[in-house]
Amino acid sequence: MPEPAARSAPPTRTAPRPVTLAESLPVWLRVAALSFGGPAGQIAVMHRVLVEEKRWISENRFLHALNFCTLLPGPEAQQLATYVGWLMHGPRGGLLAGGLFVLPGLLAIMALSWVYVLYGQAGPVAGLFFGLKAAVLAIVLEAVQRIGRRALRSRVMLGLAAAAFAGIFFLDVPFPVIVVAAGLIGYLGGRAGHPAFRPGGGHAAGASDGPYLFGDDALPRERAAWRDTVATLAIWAALWLVPVAALLLALGPEDVFSRIAVFFSKMALVTFGGAYAALAYVAQAAVEQYGWMKPGEMLDGLGMAETTPGPLIMVTQFVGFLAAYRAPGALPPLLAATLGGLLTTWVTFAPCFLWIFVGAPYVERLRGNRALAGALAAITAAVVGVILNLAVWFALHTLFRELHPVVLGPLTLEVPVLASVDPFALALSLAAAVAVFRFRVGMIPVLGACAAAGVALRLAGLI
Repeated sequence: MPEPAARSAPPTRTAPRPVTLAESLPVWLRVAALSFGGPAGQIAVMHRVLVEEKRWISENRFLHALNFCTLLPGPEAQQLATYVGWLMHGPRGGLLAGGLFVLPGLLAIMALSWVYVLYGQAGPVAGLFFGLKAAVLAIVLEAVQRIGRRALRSRVMLGLAAAAFAGIFFLDVPFPVIVVAAGLIGYLGGRAGHPAFRPGGGHAAGASDGPYLFGDDALPRERAAWRDTVATLAIWAALWLVPVAALLLALGPEDVFSRIAVFFSKMALVTFGGAYAALAYVAQAAVEQYGWMKPGEMLDGLGMAETTPGPLIMVTQFVGFLAAYRAPGALPPLLAATLGGLLTTWVTFAPCFLWIFVGAPYVERLRGNRALAGALAAITAAVVGVILNLAVWFALHTLFRELHPVVLGPLTLEVPVLASVDPFALALSLAAAVAVFRFRVGMIPVLGACAAAGVALRLAGLI
């Protein structure tokens, strides 16, 4: 009697070969070019390219890096790219990955800022932004689903995400309070050994998840000596703050360039939670304190940043551009505006490299610490809830022309006036969502199609 055929083993992947810095360049360029949709979309793009396609870094190490970056002030997606670049090739790799992540957005926002001040609300331009906003709504929702599916692997993590969403959406709980509360819960859960707070949420990695260039068991980079840490801190602090001090000494504290340098340097220190957390702080100061822009112009800048590649916090470049454009001093307005935008970008992102290059070596050594891993995992779950809240906020302001504030005791929320729904925005958003979720159409075709539709609607006089 013939023996039954042996069951074939699942195919195994070969470990990816080491990648040189030059070989990583086109991959980081691709990540930068596709980094649409705010932090949720950008993190999802990096996960797809770095974890799923290239297998440069494992799922757990990716989430560990993400957890650390969410604790830092500034844009977590750009800092995550810097972290992975540093992990692979040291400071040169971090500069390459983090710098390229910013470059497309810098160029795009600068070009759109020029168009904005020269042509204002010209028909085709307004239609372009209208269509892009509808597409970005679908892309952000898809990104929330993707990163949530990866990070929320237990009921406990789902509960933390839901609590964070309810806290910030209904109770206006400040983001730092949510981070601290989630971190404390995760720290205690991880220290107690609760499976929900283990790396991966208590679920083992699937067979298709490896091997990786930097897997779960790979050794961390060599620990930095104290003198190297101090030198790194001194170099990057000087690169960040010496230009600020020079402007204050040369122009005085009341000059627009000095104010830009000081204000956005302070923002880089206090805006935890990325660009969304920074938005209210920047808008209030730019409109009410400094008079740099009008309230509606902040939303126009946010639309630019949402619909161009790069960190969403690039909206600050538009703020600095308008601030210098309207107070150019002896310079031509457009030259002053360009310099103001570049200065804003410099003092916004220079600190990001400082945080990563100083902190990452020590965070890498703590990957095996159960309590820290639990705290960081819980913070990631809470951040998913915060990003979901922001996706809902974006949907309300994209689809409805009018919102009505409602206060019920401690609860506050904005309820849309149903009669104010924008039928064209709704139709474009639904079409984009069907394309993204049902037919898996890529971001670039969806953005292009919606932009073209918005221009056509504007030229036809329908919007």
